[in-house]
Amino acid sequence: MELCVANERRALTPLGGAGTGDLPALVVAGGPAAEFAWEEFLFGRIRNQHTRRAYGRAVGRFLAWCQGRGLDLPRIAPRDVGVYLDLLPGSTPTKKLHLAALRHFFDQLVTRHAVILNPAASVRAQRYQVVEGKTPEISVEQARRLLKSIDTGQVVGLRDQAIIGILVYTAARVGAVAKLRMRDYFDAGDQYCLRFAEKGGKSREIPVRHDLQQFLSEYLAPAGIGGSAPEAPLFRSAIRRTGRLTDSGMTADDMSRMVKRRMRKAGLPRRLSPHSFRVATITDLLAQGVPLEDVQQLAGHADPRTTRLYDRRQRRVTRNIVERISI
Repeated sequence: MELCVANERRALTPLGGAGTGDLPALVVAGGPAAEFAWEEFLFGRIRNQHTRRAYGRAVGRFLAWCQGRGLDLPRIAPRDVGVYLDLLPGSTPTKKLHLAALRHFFDQLVTRHAVILNPAASVRAQRYQVVEGKTPEISVEQARRLLKSIDTGQVVGLRDQAIIGILVYTAARVGAVAKLRMRDYFDAGDQYCLRFAEKGGKSREIPVRHDLQQFLSEYLAPAGIGGSAPEAPLFRSAIRRTGRLTDSGMTADDMSRMVKRRMRKAGLPRRLSPHSFRVATITDLLAQGVPLEDVQQLAGHADPRTTRLYDRRQRRVTRNIVERISI
């Protein structure tokens, strides 16, 4: 029995299934209705490319596992889904993602009459409760030290200062900052604003505070891009170490590497990331008594419980506590 379980665990380790562009063998064997359901599931129902890739891999991996056990689509039962999740290596969130993908996929199979019932519908996921996010917080002192450490004698330094300033003073995600175009920084009459394209197709406008406006002005003037087309990227990549900017925009990965490099030069902990600014900003505002609803609006969260995950005020375990253990 133990040998069988070990063999099945090894079978789950590789991807073991088709990617989003290939039809799994069990889907092909299921006929035109199953093939239509597969295409509808991935390319009709899911618009986010990352979700499509993750769900495609999850379902492809499960179907490859079922194929190895001699099962076809109509004979897959809730027991098979449950055993698969028990054997699946990884964390509870990973298993919940796989179960969600299977539920959606089999819903489409039922809708297209490729199978009679959804075997994943009655399978329960493991309980998983998050009381605090895992992203480490950067302190106010560390953020100030980082900004002061940037050499603004060149346009690249001014660019990096503006990017980090946006991360600090708007709580925006680095992906949203990378999407900024010239038209997204504008004068609204009484103040300057930044318009962010966030996750889920949401668009948000956030006022620019005076010091961030100064950062952006100091960057745009020497960069020589003030008269660029509205759809041109706001933040441009640089030509290696020359200090000259290109016409191409920085990607989110470019910005993340830049922030990590700047943090390293400032002597900050390696575990910090661009998302750490978002945690620090939310915690700082809540600590000042800003209402949760206002902070939620700034962060762009649909649910206030998500905003609370970023709050590090009351959940810190200090050294003073552990030093008092009398053992």
